[in-house]
Order: sequence, then C-alpha cells, then structure tokens
Amino acid sequence: MATVHLRIGDLVWGKLGRYPPWPGKVVSPPKDLKKPRGKKCHFVKFFGTEDHAWIKVEQLKPYHAHKEEMIKINKGKRFQQAVDAVEDFLKKAKGKEQNSDSKAESKGKKTPTKPLKILEEDDEDLSALKDPSEKPASSMEPISKRLKIIEEDTGSTSIQAADSTAINGSVTPTDKRIGFLGLGLMGSGIVSNLLKMGHLVTVWNRTAEKCDLFIQEGARLGRTPAEVASTCDITFSCVSDPKAARDLVMGPSGVLQGIRPGKCYIEMSTVDPETITELSQVITSRGGRFLEAPVAGSQQLSNDGMLVILAAGDRTVYEDCSSCFQAMGKTSFFLGEAGNAARMMLILNMVQGSFMATIAEGLTLAQATGQSQQTFLDILSQGQMASTFVDQKCQNILQGNFKPDYYLKHIQKDLRLAISMGDTANHPTPMAAAANEVYKRAKALDQSDNDISAVYRAYIH
Repeated sequence: MATVHLRIGDLVWGKLGRYPPWPGKVVSPPKDLKKPRGKKCHFVKFFGTEDHAWIKVEQLKPYHAHKEEMIKINKGKRFQQAVDAVEDFLKKAKGKEQNSDSKAESKGKKTPTKPLKILEEDDEDLSALKDPSEKPASSMEPISKRLKIIEEDTGSTSIQAADSTAINGSVTPTDKRIGFLGLGLMGSGIVSNLLKMGHLVTVWNRTAEKCDLFIQEGARLGRTPAEVASTCDITFSCVSDPKAARDLVMGPSGVLQGIRPGKCYIEMSTVDPETITELSQVITSRGGRFLEAPVAGSQQLSNDGMLVILAAGDRTVYEDCSSCFQAMGKTSFFLGEAGNAARMMLILNMVQGSFMATIAEGLTLAQATGQSQQTFLDILSQGQMASTFVDQKCQNILQGNFKPDYYLKHIQKDLRLAISMGDTANHPTPMAAAANEVYKRAKALDQSDNDISAVYRAYIH
C-alpha cells in the first residue's frame, strides 16, 4: 500500500479507536499542544463539531478518494451533516478562488489555475466546521462534551456511534499518570476508555484476575491501593458502597499510605455525603488533593464513554482531570464543595429507583387485570414518559433478561442512603421509602446481583 503524504489543509477521513471514520481537515496544532512522542500523526479538526485530535497516519485517508466508500458504510443524521459541511466548505473555497480569478482577469492579468488547496485556517472557514444547532455549554460544565440525541428515520431515539467519533476524538490525554481502583461494571468501561484515548493507567482490583484484560490493553498493574496512589499523579476509585470506599483508603495497604503532598484522589463511588467528608479530610490531612466524582449511567453507557460526571471538591483537581472526564463521559458538572455531588447523585438514583419500581408495578398490574404488557409498553413508548431507559428495562422484563447493567443491590443501597439523607435534612421521602421496601423484597428473592429491572420479580412472587 502506497504511503499517503498529507499537508496542512488536506481533507481526510480520520479513524480513532473503535469509532467509525469521520470527515476532517489537517490543521496546524495549537503552539502549546505537543505532538505525541514516537508517533507519526497529523492534527485533525473534525467537521460538524468543535473537536480535534492527533490521528496516526495509518488511521487517515484522503477525503475525495474514499468519499463514496465512507458514505456507504456510515449512517446517521450527524454524519450526513458533517459530510454536508465538508461539501459546503469546498464550494465556499472554490467560490473564493473563482472570485480571485475574475478579479485578476478584469484587470487584464492572467493568473495560472492552481489546484484547490486549503492551506490556512481562518475564523470564517472554521465556522463551517461547527454544528449550527449546537448551543454554548452552561457555566456549570466547562469540561463538557455536547452530544445530541437524534431521531433516526425509524422513529426510535438512539445515540449514534458516529456522534461519539468526533466528540471522543477531541481528547488529548494528560501526561499525568493515572491510577484506577475498582474494575466492576462501571470501572471496567471507564478504564477501557481511558486507555483507548491514550492515558497512562495503572490498575488495581480486589480480584486481581480482572486486571488481566487491561494489562493486555496497555495498563500497568498496581500491587496495592497504596502503591497505585504513590506512583500515580491522579488516582480514581470506583467501588460498591461506603464501607468499601473507606476500607480502600484507610484499610491495610490503603490509599492513605501512598498519599503524598500534591497527589490527587478522586472518589467516583456513589456514597453518602458523610463518607465523602471523612475521605476528603483524611486525604487533605496528608497534603493530598481531593475530588468526588460519582457517575450517572449504566454499564452500557460506561462502555460507550457516555457517563454523566458529577464533581465537587477541589476545583483545580477537576480541571486536571479534564481529559479523563472527556474520555469517560459525555458531560461533567462541577457542583462546589465536597459532598454536593454525593447529595445530587443520591437524589438522581432515588428518582431512577422509584421510577423503575413504578414501571414494574404497572406491568404486573396490567397482567393482573388481563391487559397486554406489550401493548402497555407500546402505549407508554408513544407518550410523554417515552425514553430509552423505559424501553430497555421493559423489554428486559418481557424477555426475562435480567443481566446486570446496574446492580439491583446498588440501587437499593442508594435508596437507603437517600432516605437517610432525607432524615438528616428533616425532609419526607415517602415514595423512596415505599420503593426501597420493594427492592428489599427483590433482594430477599435472590435478585441482588441482577439488573435493577429484576425488581419486577418482587411483584410476582
């Protein structure tokens, strides 16, 4: 295969990680952005987005030569918008060239025809690369990535892989060493995306065998949480509950033993505000820097790098984690002082858990009164409560598929913590309390390690 030589201004198809090719233009990188060491690559600005990335030469193809091929294999409105933006950009550039030629001819001067080249970026040209429907990010999310939920021709709402191409393609990995503790449903997807986006990651898990796959993907192995914290600049933790979070920090060979002045520790587990306060105090007492960053989402969203990150604590740590949060999530929010993210996360999960219990109750009541459960779902999916979440969870129930995407035992834990938080604030949580009892019943029926949709079984036994 012949080597393709690219220059600044060339239009290309860029391929990054597991995402499909996306149209872009080779541009000059910002002066403060260093080229990755030991890699032959070009800096590419993607059309239809505000995103850019260093792309290896073997992952780049000339735009015109491969246009028909790419249009055949890629679908989706966002992708088509990007291709349209390229074509508009070419027409605009050609128009400028023709204008220039006519002006020269009108003065009696002949200028040689030159092949169309787009050698320099200017503000007018770059405006063609942006999605016109995109709105500015709110002040609450300076490190967010905006992803549109778009309507496909089928009428169903879905997140397209093509949308993630350009968005995750903008990640320039930090040169800081990253540690990650906990490779459960959420942690595994997060680490996979950190690695795919070029971060240097050291992993540890209580069950060491879970580390093997990530070692094969380029991660380093940490023998203990203390070792990870001491050898890494930024260490993330994502475990099951408050006790596990405390033990990881303050237990034997725990994180606290490896914390040194300037080291960063980010707690991503969904825990109560009191636990966050305690962890923040012990980490900062050793000169460390602390941030909480629980995530809203599921295993599938974690795998797709589409989590929503709620952060609170040390603002400078939040900013240092910019590339990490971009790799693992679609949006991040900074909520102020430590404890606020835990409070918001518990409220969100309280609502989700209560809603899931109500949906399950509706399905079983439909069956008990002789109504079709499928028809109930069909009607629901056409109304105001229609969502991907409702559709997926109801389909799981109708198919008897309760493979965990978010553990039932974890949502029950979150309901319990939310109720306790309500008690502390002297605020009533009767709906959450009722839902919690249903989940406790499901746990008694051995559904703890199934998906949250298995709460359905609490109503039929």
